[in-house]
Amino acid sequence: MRRFLLLSVFSLVLAEVQAQFTYGTTGLLNMPTADMQRDKTLMVGGGFLEKHATPARWTYDTWNYYLSLTFFPWLEMSYTCTLHKAMENDPAYGKGFWVPSTYGKFVNQDRMFSARIRIWKEEWWKEWTPQVVVGLNDFANGKWNGDEGGKIPFSSSRTNGFYNRGYIAVSKHINFQGIGNLGLHTAYVYNERKDYHLDGPCIGANFRFVQTDQSLWNKILDGVNLMAEYDSRTVNVGASYSLWKDRINLITELTECKYFSGGIFFKVHLK
Repeated sequence: MRRFLLLSVFSLVLAEVQAQFTYGTTGLLNMPTADMQRDKTLMVGGGFLEKHATPARWTYDTWNYYLSLTFFPWLEMSYTCTLHKAMENDPAYGKGFWVPSTYGKFVNQDRMFSARIRIWKEEWWKEWTPQVVVGLNDFANGKWNGDEGGKIPFSSSRTNGFYNRGYIAVSKHINFQGIGNLGLHTAYVYNERKDYHLDGPCIGANFRFVQTDQSLWNKILDGVNLMAEYDSRTVNVGASYSLWKDRINLITELTECKYFSGGIFFKVHLK
C-alpha cells in the first residue's frame, strides 16, 4: 500500500513539467492537456516562434513572452504577448496601417489572457480515471474574420482574438519506475476562425525520463521530456529539458515535424 501511494504521488509530481510555450500555459506544444502545475507555481518564459507555429495573422517569424500563475491546484491563469512586425500590407489591418519607416521592425504586440480549470483530478474515483481540464485562450477578445467581423458571446466588442479557442482536455499518466513517466493526452478544441481553423480532436503523448541511477549519462538524461501531438491541424514533435531542478527549462518544437521554434521558461514555487 505504501509503495502504491508513493508511486501515485510520484506520477502526479511528474505531471507538472509541461509548459505550452506557444500559448504561455501548461500543455504540450500547441495542443492543451489536463496537466496542472503545483499550487502557487509561477512560470515566466518566452521564445522564438517560427511562422508555422503561429496563427495565420503572422506571415513572418516572431517572438513571445508570458507569465502564468497557478493560483490553486485547480486554477491556472496566464498573460501572453506575441510581437507584431510592421508591414506595408498587413494581413490583419491592410495596406498603409503602419508608418513606412517602421516596416520590418517589431513595433507592437498581441495580448492574450488564458484560463484553465481542473474539473476532475486524476485517480479521484478509481486508479484508472484520468484528469479533466477545461480552458479558454484569448477569452478577452472575439474572433477575427477579416472584413466580416464577428464576436463570441463573452466579448464586449469586435477585436482580434487571433489565438481564441476553447477546449476540454483529458490526461492519464503511467509511471515506469526507475525510467520515467508516460503521459497520454486527448482534447477537443473549438474556434470559429476562418484563417486559423482549430475545430476537432487532438491527441498527444509525452515521456519524461526520471533516472534513479545517478551515473553521468543518467544525470544528463534525467529531465528530458519528449513530446508528440496532433493539434487538430498539424502534427508536431518537440522536447523540453530541465537544466536545474525544474526551475530553468528549455523547450523546442518542430511544427509539422520540420519548422523549428524554441524558448526558455522559469518556474518558481511561491509556497
